[in-house]
Amino acid sequence: MRYDLNLLPVFIALMDERSVTRAALRLGMTQPALSNALNRLRETLKDPLFIRERYGIKPTQFAQEIAPVIVETLARLDDVLVGRQHFDPATATRQFTVAANSYVEIVLLPSIIAKLGQRAPAVTLSMTPFGNDLAETGVVSGTTDMVLGRIIEPPDNLIIQHLMDDGLACVVRADHPQIGDSLSRAQYEQLKHVNVVPPGRLRAGLFQVLERQGLRRELAISVTHFLAVPEIIAVTDYCATLPRLICNQVAKDSRLKVVQAPVDLGTFPVDIAWHVRYRNDPAHQWFRQLLVETAAELSLAGA
Repeated sequence: MRYDLNLLPVFIALMDERSVTRAALRLGMTQPALSNALNRLRETLKDPLFIRERYGIKPTQFAQEIAPVIVETLARLDDVLVGRQHFDPATATRQFTVAANSYVEIVLLPSIIAKLGQRAPAVTLSMTPFGNDLAETGVVSGTTDMVLGRIIEPPDNLIIQHLMDDGLACVVRADHPQIGDSLSRAQYEQLKHVNVVPPGRLRAGLFQVLERQGLRRELAISVTHFLAVPEIIAVTDYCATLPRLICNQVAKDSRLKVVQAPVDLGTFPVDIAWHVRYRNDPAHQWFRQLLVETAAELSLAGA
C-alpha cells in the first residue's frame, strides 16, 4: 500500500490541537483543505480517527494507538533528511522559535542575541511564553524548536539537557535605614517582601525552600515579572529574594544593593528541552551549543 506522507503532519496536528480550526491555523491550511486531508486519512487507515465533540474533536482508540508510531516515524525521517544538510551560521537564514520564561529572557537572551549578531547575522529568534505547560508552548509537537527554563515532568518525545544552575540573593534599597552590608535572619523576617509569582506549579519553589529553612516572610505585594521589582524596591523599605544572576543586573542600579540571604536557599536548574525530531538537525545542534556556551559564561561571571 502507498501512503501520502504529507497527511502525517495533519494527523499529528489534529492529535495535538484536538480542533480542526487550530490544526488548520498551525499548518497554514484552510479548514476545507484540512478536512479534505482528514477524509483521505480516514479512507487510507479505515478508521474515523477523530470524533466531533462539543468543544472540539476526540481521537478514536485506533488513533491513540497509532499516534506514537507516526510521531516516531516522522522523527526518524527528520533524522535522515536533516542529517544530510549542512549549516553555515555565517551565511544561513533561519528563525528559531524558543519558549522561555521571564528569567531566561532577562538573563540569557541579551547575550544570545549579541552572539547571533556576531556569528549568524541572518539567524533570528521568535520568543513565545513558557509557563509550566509544555504542550502549550508547541515543543511537544515540535512546532517550537525548544523550551528554556525549569522542565517538570517532560513527555518521552522530548530530550532534556541541563543548562545551568542559579542561586538566590536579596535586594533592598541602597540607603535602607535598617540594612547594611549583610542581612540577618531576624531582619529578613521583620521586613516586608516583594514576591515574583511564576506561573503554575513553579510558584511554590521559593515558598518550599523558605519552609524547609524555617524562614518566615511577610509579603507586601506579589508581581508577575522580575522587571517590576527594582522600581518597587527603590521607593520602599521592602526586600526581594531574586535569582543571583538577576541580582547581578539589579546591582548596576545605584538606588539598590544586593546582600546575601541570611540562610542557604540552595539553587534551581535551568534546562533545555527539544523534540526528538531535532536531535540531528545541524542548525539546531549549533544553536544548542551556543546556548550552552552562553550559560557557561554567565555562570562563571556570576560565581
